[in-house]
Amino acid sequence: MALSAASTTHKTLTITATLLILLLPKSFSSVPESDVDLLEFPLNLEFLEAEFFLYGSLGYGLDKFAPNLTMGGPPPIGVRRAKLDSFTRDLIKQFALQEVGHLRAIQSTVKGFPRPLLDLSAASFAKVVDRAFGRPLSPPFDPYASGLNFLLASYLIPYVGLTGYVGANPKLQGASSRRLVAGLLGVESGQDAVIRTILYERATVKVQPYGISVAEFTNRLSELRNKLGRTGLKDEGLMVSQEKGAEGRIVGNVLAADSDSIAFDRTPEEILRIVYGGGDEHVPGGFYPKGANGRIAKSHLHAA
Repeated sequence: MALSAASTTHKTLTITATLLILLLPKSFSSVPESDVDLLEFPLNLEFLEAEFFLYGSLGYGLDKFAPNLTMGGPPPIGVRRAKLDSFTRDLIKQFALQEVGHLRAIQSTVKGFPRPLLDLSAASFAKVVDRAFGRPLSPPFDPYASGLNFLLASYLIPYVGLTGYVGANPKLQGASSRRLVAGLLGVESGQDAVIRTILYERATVKVQPYGISVAEFTNRLSELRNKLGRTGLKDEGLMVSQEKGAEGRIVGNVLAADSDSIAFDRTPEEILRIVYGGGDEHVPGGFYPKGANGRIAKSHLHAA
């Protein structure tokens, strides 16, 4: 009887321990501690993309579509439904739903953090465009005014995220961490490629009412990101000089890459300099008026 009772108790403890392990968040059971911050940081950009694409295509965001993913963070400022043609609306809706999946995938792997305050107002985008051209455009650029404008504004977003994933991947220790980032990178790269391809097809089209070509818009925005990132050339527009094109043989540049056609990488610090709009990871602004969330971003705010 004693042996039977002891055996039963042992089995019960084993089953209980197994269940506890299975129920533990993945971050506790399979993600190395050194990977956690690198996996959490991209949530800042994924929140931005999700809200911009959801509102742009549907007229509402995460608070209605998937409120649990916001983790109680404040609603975005100034974002609204864009005036999109049917093709662009369908495309952006697909991107939006993909971003919801990205948020869920990251948050199911690590603890994550609440959605940061995002300024996605037309004025916020207009400031970026004005800085890219070195002068205020008149009227101010409005990403929600047309499908072309929304695609140009979207040119600003997935590419920054994908360079961050490229930069993070070699620093990750866990196989599951690298698998997650590779999967996220694949889709972010796809989004960027689609946006760039559609814009490349319209490279010579003049953006109204400015009379500036689509290609010039992308070149100026890429130059600005290089300037803000402060680490040299890691960004290219849709048209480049021939020596900067693939194998030094072409001016068309539908995909941005280095001299070996390898994707550029960025660190979290470079990304913060760009999305804050001022070239300084210590000074919030731009799309993140109160700064980004997570330990990496907060460490720079505290340092300031």
